[in-house]
Amino acid sequence: MVVCGDDGLAHRLAAELRGVYGEQVTLVVPPSVTTARPPVVGRARAVSVALLDRWVSRANGEPAGNGRVVEAPEITEAVLADAGVDRAAALALVYDDDETNIRAALTARRINPRLRLVLRLYNRRLGQHIEELLDQAAALATGIDDIGADASTTVLSDADTAAPALAATALAGTSKVVQTDGLLLRAVERQPWRGRIPDPGLATLALLSPTNSDSADTDEQGPQLLPDDAAVRAATGRGAVVLEQVSYSGPSLPAGRAVGVAPAFASLFSRRLRWSLAGLVGCVLALAVALTVVTGDHPLYATYETLLDLFAINEPALHQSVGRQILQLLSGLLGLLLLPVLLAAVLEALGTFRSASALRKPSRGLGGHVVLLGLGKIGTRVLTRLHELNIPVVCVEADPEARGVATARRLRVPVILGDVTQEGVLEAAKIHRANALLAVTSADTTNLEAALYARSVRPDLRVVLRLYDDDFATAVYRTLRAAHPGASTRSRSVTHLAAPSFAGAMMGRQILGAIPVERRVLLFAAVDVAGHPRLEGKTVAEAFRPGAWRVLALDTATPDERQPDLALPPSPDNDDGDVRPSGLVWDLHEGYVLQAGDRVVLAATRRGLAELLGRRRREAAGT
Repeated sequence: MVVCGDDGLAHRLAAELRGVYGEQVTLVVPPSVTTARPPVVGRARAVSVALLDRWVSRANGEPAGNGRVVEAPEITEAVLADAGVDRAAALALVYDDDETNIRAALTARRINPRLRLVLRLYNRRLGQHIEELLDQAAALATGIDDIGADASTTVLSDADTAAPALAATALAGTSKVVQTDGLLLRAVERQPWRGRIPDPGLATLALLSPTNSDSADTDEQGPQLLPDDAAVRAATGRGAVVLEQVSYSGPSLPAGRAVGVAPAFASLFSRRLRWSLAGLVGCVLALAVALTVVTGDHPLYATYETLLDLFAINEPALHQSVGRQILQLLSGLLGLLLLPVLLAAVLEALGTFRSASALRKPSRGLGGHVVLLGLGKIGTRVLTRLHELNIPVVCVEADPEARGVATARRLRVPVILGDVTQEGVLEAAKIHRANALLAVTSADTTNLEAALYARSVRPDLRVVLRLYDDDFATAVYRTLRAAHPGASTRSRSVTHLAAPSFAGAMMGRQILGAIPVERRVLLFAAVDVAGHPRLEGKTVAEAFRPGAWRVLALDTATPDERQPDLALPPSPDNDDGDVRPSGLVWDLHEGYVLQAGDRVVLAATRRGLAELLGRRRREAAGT
């Protein structure tokens, strides 16, 4: 496996492949990254640094152990050849720049047409075209129409991987949602009620770490993933992550409110101006009725004459009744009052259209919203997801040229431009009336400072932090939870959420999503039963391995009708565009025997999924 990148995701991905899957990994990083050794998180830091130390210590340039590190300022054909791309099974390009990843992918595909490629791209539409282009190039070079998973191209985005989990945490505090277009998985944390175990729901995915444990054993303090029934019954007084809803959402997910280019009619004029216009219309109607009574004319004709008098284009009512003359004078006076009102309406409408492209400010009565700090790549994806769910959001961003500012302007979401660490910025975002604070800036200290200040204003505020360093995040999480036991505090790492999906794609496995459980991750994957002795010929109950994997759903569609990728919406099965049923069955009987032709959806830990893949690979090799 070859991993090329310039940030923490590359280190964590290399550690995931080496430590979890036991693969031989070559890590290609710029010299500045390896020299500076940024705070790569947790096990990724230890593994990548160890690989680097062993590599640097070898004066002859031979690889040490099951990994090596190559320093290269840029990715060229020579660098890829030196990394062994021509004989590698998979290549991950996780640079922060899309153009760098695309250029390297095109070169790698030319060097090795059978290479499995995993790209990190932020541009979704471009990613779809790149997938098709590289897969077509592989098919032409190998002469195989269906290249399968061995030479496939997978385009992923760390922002897309982490955004649903971050948005769900900000919304419900304890909810985790994995969405992959046609597939919706929802999990929810449930706290114990009066010392009893929580309702298991459809399936218990994890037991949460006890909040009042005095044990020094970190394993007991940490969460227990995929427990069996005995462990659930023994965990009295312990919270749990349960499967609350698993349903198919159809060809497309429900969209949020449509945002038009032009502002709404009600927003063109102020309330005071609207009342003034309504009063003038009422006066015109009253004068028309009075003229009908005085002259006996038809109401439509009386209204017409009133409007002529109003705009001073009617003849004077000479030699007519006194009542008619009085009504004409009142209409003229009303016309004088109408002129400034019309002028004000025109000016307000022009001002509204001019400010439609400007950033909006939070309204006075705003409350129950989510305050989003940071509009970078991650913040932009989270903002889009929250808007799709029709959740009110107020954004805070220090850089007016950030990529998410244009998105917020298009969605007409209020934005506060300013440094969140400065006094008054969070107050302008109505933090005292917000439901949640979601801090996803690139600086850990900025996120922590904002969270601590927000907690001083609202001790019960739900807070979600994006923290890069694992040790620092763990310390912050435990301290805030101990200081505010009644409030919801969560810390999330984007690379921690994204690395398992990238690693699964490199192994040729379809990772549908990831759900964070405290500082650990549960993976949801689509697995073919054939070739897995732990699954094939076993019942659902026998296939369940506590702490490793659990079968959640079965794809009952025939191989011809089966969707090649469960992460995509189902394709039409006729010319009318009718969509065939998904074929996914979630309420499986424990006695159902898994057959070789079945495909199942698993909830698994990273090591559990790695064991399934490794066992199949070793048996295929005859070892």
